[in-house]
Amino acid sequence: MSTPNLSPRLAARALIVHDDKVLLVNAFAKHRLGLWCAPGGGVERGRSIPENLIREVFEETGLTVAVGALALVNEFHDPKSGFHQVDLLFHCSIVKGELDPNWQDVAGVVSKYTWASESDLARMNVKPSTLAQAAFHPTPHPLYDPLEVILS
Repeated sequence: MSTPNLSPRLAARALIVHDDKVLLVNAFAKHRLGLWCAPGGGVERGRSIPENLIREVFEETGLTVAVGALALVNEFHDPKSGFHQVDLLFHCSIVKGELDPNWQDVAGVVSKYTWASESDLARMNVKPSTLAQAAFHPTPHPLYDPLEVILS
């Protein structure tokens, strides 16, 4: 009998701020639960975290980004299933491309995107809860948000 992988999943996400708004994508397929997050996703072995982030952002949005400074380390978990993920959120800038409403995510998860201001975020279901602080109020050192419950 195989033992389930109990290690946390590692993911990288892009904080792309343009005209005082941050780019968000739906977190679950078909925008289940109305949850929004920064674009990005799971880190594959054998590639650097920035390489993974560039790949994930392109797959989800069609945008090519330059990866900047680490802004936030966020851990979240689902106490019921035991799922545990560590997200590394980096400040990023767009170096190529424009959002195309007809773009299709390779994995079929991302189907919606939006540009949200800081005041918009206060009214949205966004994870991590410290995303607005990390996106709009950069600090000299990365923020750390320990073990947030993914769905409350």
